Amino acid sequence: MSPTFRALHNPNYRLYLAGSVVSNTGTWMMRVAQDWLVLQPLHGGSAAVGITTGLQFLPILLLTPYAGVVADRVPKRRLLQITQATMGAASLISGAVAVSGHSALWIVYLCALGLGVGAAFDAPARQSFVSEMVEVEDLTNAVGLNSASFNVARLMGPAAAGLLIAALGSGQRATGVVFLVNAASYAAVILQLRRMDPTLLHPADRRARGPHDLLEAVAYVRSQPRMLFVLIVIFFVGTFGMNFQLTSALMATQVYGKGAGEFGLLGSALAVGSLTGALMAARRTSIRLRLLVLGALGFGAAEVVAAFLPSYGLFALCCPLIGFSALTVANTANSTLQLSADPAYRGRVMALYMTVFQGGTPLGAPLIGWIGQAYGARWTLIVGGALVLVGAGIASTAYAAAAQRSRTPVAAF
Repeated sequence: MSPTFRALHNPNYRLYLAGSVVSNTGTWMMRVAQDWLVLQPLHGGSAAVGITTGLQFLPILLLTPYAGVVADRVPKRRLLQITQATMGAASLISGAVAVSGHSALWIVYLCALGLGVGAAFDAPARQSFVSEMVEVEDLTNAVGLNSASFNVARLMGPAAAGLLIAALGSGQRATGVVFLVNAASYAAVILQLRRMDPTLLHPADRRARGPHDLLEAVAYVRSQPRMLFVLIVIFFVGTFGMNFQLTSALMATQVYGKGAGEFGLLGSALAVGSLTGALMAARRTSIRLRLLVLGALGFGAAEVVAAFLPSYGLFALCCPLIGFSALTVANTANSTLQLSADPAYRGRVMALYMTVFQGGTPLGAPLIGWIGQAYGARWTLIVGGALVLVGAGIASTAYAAAAQRSRTPVAAF
């Protein structure tokens, strides 16, 4: 078997990956349909889209750390079936109401919040469950293939949603059908989880309930220089750098004078770079922290350079490089934390990772948006990229100091 796909020799992982492709495609379809429903049939405007997005991300910021505690106490395969069913129910309700023609903004908000709550508990369990399915030597490959499947869905889902909505008349009922398709896609994951052979899993010992589980995990991470380094880098990248929907929209419309079609192409260009990065990550057999630094430096520099490009064509050509470097950072961070974490802490460690990575979006996006409004679209990329470069420098300095205090060999960098 090709080194790029070596984790697929594990039958449980094959089932998991197949279900993930279906579910991720449905999720990307849902995102497009949800924004379209708010903007067009419900005439909610950009502020309503922002509220909808915020309600989906807010539970990740508030609940994911506690969800990590749950992931370390409950069998992850069972927990994932519950979270997938919860998200499927939210999508089903939203779809049924829209198909009936009675959707309203408050219903969309409630369903978005329900999806966010499900996602908050799903993320740490899903991230840490990978290490229970595959052997340690295949973990890096499995993380890379997960990212590849996500980006394949990112390429297919929006296009499929757009075609389906247009074919069904572009109204409220059309978006409802897409929601129902997404609801059905969660069943694919649940079915594949139920089909797994439990004797081939490597579950970590489940923890008894304790009063300070979350604080214990924070103290554990603080004692690990490698983990602190990863979280600092991923905070700056996720909070200030990965605001692609915002920065690409501003560059396409304000700087280059393009429309929705050209904006959509920029998203596809980013996905092509991310998919390439994921497939390359899947071929690696080991991870070094220097790859995380190089990825962050490349990502920050690419954003700054893109800000000065004079034409839409050159900007579009730069997008795959941005997507490639961003994916390299995310995959390296994910693999490093999973390989470094004690199995008893892995669910909580991955919960902290998701909180830092995605939970910073409600903080960074408004700041970057204000910069774009006050100083122009190009400055969103200049400031975002520069802060990523600063973050990589801060993380490297903190790692060297922490490693010296704990006598961890800096050569491991």
